[in-house]
Amino acid sequence: MFFGSIPALVTPFSGGRVAEDTFRESVEWQIAEGSNGLVPCGTTGEVATLSAEEHRQVITATVEVAKGRVPVIAGCGTYSTEASIERTCAAADLGADAALIVVPYYNKPSQMGLVAHFTAIAEASPIPIVVYNVPSRTVADISVESLAEAAKHPKIVAVKDATGNLARVTAQRLACGKEFVQLSGNDDMALGFNAMGGVGCISVTANVAPRLCSDFQKAMRDGDWDEAVRLQDGLYQLHAALFTDASPAPAKYALSRVRPGFPQELRLPLVDASDASKRAVDAALEHAGLI
Repeated sequence: MFFGSIPALVTPFSGGRVAEDTFRESVEWQIAEGSNGLVPCGTTGEVATLSAEEHRQVITATVEVAKGRVPVIAGCGTYSTEASIERTCAAADLGADAALIVVPYYNKPSQMGLVAHFTAIAEASPIPIVVYNVPSRTVADISVESLAEAAKHPKIVAVKDATGNLARVTAQRLACGKEFVQLSGNDDMALGFNAMGGVGCISVTANVAPRLCSDFQKAMRDGDWDEAVRLQDGLYQLHAALFTDASPAPAKYALSRVRPGFPQELRLPLVDASDASKRAVDAALEHAGLI
């Protein structure tokens, strides 16, 4: 259902508001450049700063521009099960194809609580669920065993794995079954992740280099690992540079370089990328042949 290069879309702001026209143009560009799916309202989209109305606005814009050409996986997870259900049902009503549900953050649920959380959302959801496991942000980490238990529900079909542990790919395939979709949440590890059995990446870098990221994923699907390594070498500096400051500040700066006029505005508590980060991004964009 989901594969390849799937950008976790940044949300452009102008004058404190969602710059919807810019966002729609960016979504169209992503599809034209070969992206295989779209994730609005993820961490990279500064979802924590979006109002409920803005959350609906961004998802609606993505769905309307995509027009079914690629799947839309809307970020809907919170640390409240009830709120996550409400967001998921709203996203489904707006036409999203699936919901990305992050492991609950801050309240540190037990493994039993994590399984209950995802199962409750799946029970209420009209659309498939992609579990997002990112322990560096949430503290809680859904274990292989707990993921396998949750994946028994037919609506829980995939994981975005940002644990940084490549061995998880094999362990999760054995536990969850070969049909369970595994997507990397780390651009820099996507090569190894797919070699271990993953099928794609929910990507920050694809915001900036969608064609290269799409070509990279296609090379791996085609079994052309020499080409995949060549593309990885070209993109690796950019993967690193986009995290030299709090994301998505470096990504928004990079977008302003490859798409002149793209707004760099962020919402507090995030601030502009540092000068050192901008220099790293510039060097990485040059290395990748993007500027």
